[in-house]
Amino acid sequence: MQQRKLGPFRVSAIGLGCMNICHAYGPPVPEAQAERLLLTALDEGVTHFDTAALYGFGASETIVGKVLSAHRSRFTLASKCGMQGVDVKGDGQLVRVIDGRPETLRATCEAALKRLRTDVIDLYYLHRWDKQVPVEESVGGLADLVRAGKIRAIGLSEVSAATLRKAHAVHPIAAVQTEYSLWTRNPEIAVLDACAELGAAFVAFSPTARGFLATDLNPDGFDAKDIRRAMPRFQSAHWAGNLRLLPGYRAIASEVGCTPAQLSLAWLLHKAPHILPLPGTGNVDHLRENLGADAVTLSADVMQRLDRLINQQSVHGNRYSEQSNREVDTEVFAA
Repeated sequence: MQQRKLGPFRVSAIGLGCMNICHAYGPPVPEAQAERLLLTALDEGVTHFDTAALYGFGASETIVGKVLSAHRSRFTLASKCGMQGVDVKGDGQLVRVIDGRPETLRATCEAALKRLRTDVIDLYYLHRWDKQVPVEESVGGLADLVRAGKIRAIGLSEVSAATLRKAHAVHPIAAVQTEYSLWTRNPEIAVLDACAELGAAFVAFSPTARGFLATDLNPDGFDAKDIRRAMPRFQSAHWAGNLRLLPGYRAIASEVGCTPAQLSLAWLLHKAPHILPLPGTGNVDHLRENLGADAVTLSADVMQRLDRLINQQSVHGNRYSEQSNREVDTEVFAA
């Protein structure tokens, strides 16, 4: 697999997001299946594994540590802090909390190191900018962790170009991770270019449009806890309009000779050399399919046709609910 720069590291151009094994799109996959997935990814050449304290409220970090710690020298490990499960009421029930105070980030890192069974995390992201805390203060706390040898590089998630620059003035930012795919083009407003200017990698999560570009989906059949239920694009007011994009898209995939999932990832790989797609899955067959995108070549004509077909004007609905939009700092297109 081709290699790309992730801050100070060289990693596989396509990484593995480890959210899906325990969080967000339904029940956790069986532990044996998660173990097989992680080890298969390693054997297939993946050297960029990404998790977070939030995912399964520590469950993803735990399984990644259990399965991959014996192979720690073979891959670059990324995780995230600043958003995690907290027992707010003291009743044992964890709820998602955004907290960017340096003392919280330090505590989260210490807990993550134990779950991940490692002495150092290669790339540690601020999962959300806590808007109650200046980003310079949060990044300063992460810089302390670099100096302490707990983490090697700092990343940010879901931030604007302006916030990235403020953070970068405190400590070099190795990577920005934000949703980016044919149907989520917000990074093209400013932050994608800002990353290139500052020498930061851009890690594209949900590169297959949360499965929309990869497989047949039926939102009515989503699990009750599937986070896509709250996303406008999957709701009835917008779903029919988005479905109309798929026949043309799948026709291009057939013409190219790849699967729809591979086409979505290849589009990102061809966009710019500092972009690293980060698909997630709990399924080994889907993993292997995704990694096959590395061998797909797209002509300039195909890239242009894809850009014209699926973009911010042709997609129906916002990517997030109003609450989630308030929590992120990404640029948005003018209405």
